[in-house]
Amino acid sequence: MRVFEIERKTKETNISLYINIDGSGKVKSKTRIGFFDHMITALGTHAGFDITLEVDGDIEVDCHHTVEDTGIVLGQAIRQAIGDGKGITRFADCFLPMDEALGFAAIDISGRGFLAFEADFAYKNCGDYEVDATPEFFRALAMNAGITMHMKLLAGENDHHKIEALFKACARCLREALTVKGDKIPSSKGVI
Repeated sequence: MRVFEIERKTKETNISLYINIDGSGKVKSKTRIGFFDHMITALGTHAGFDITLEVDGDIEVDCHHTVEDTGIVLGQAIRQAIGDGKGITRFADCFLPMDEALGFAAIDISGRGFLAFEADFAYKNCGDYEVDATPEFFRALAMNAGITMHMKLLAGENDHHKIEALFKACARCLREALTVKGDKIPSSKGVI
């Protein structure tokens, strides 16, 4: 099983994360940011990851450090859990509808972290979650997991639906790209 546990403590956040990439989508997320817990749950559920996440962050400042640092830790854990990447599918893309919203994601588990993100949001917040933290989460995830990630919002009116469509599109890509279908490293270089 591809499992990893990590703890990361800074002056801004204290994070504990367990991840099982080959899980069943069982998620327990406690970040003290309700909407973000909802998004982590959506990510784990649709990626098929078992996730146990606890974050004590400086949310009295705002949600930025909690959200970004969670992306860092989740990315590091995914990178460690997949090891050399032997047998993974590597590439995936997904159009994901969420009511009136339509999100798109495409990923390459390449060992090279990169994010191209295109989305507009109408409001500053969804509950206690600041919507401008969304690209920060995905950037931190991509850079620390070594994933090339393209994300684009193609339609939508409701910010909740728009953000959720992007999280679920990413999740479905991770699920597909991390599926083991062989026994070779999927790279002409021989390494990811």
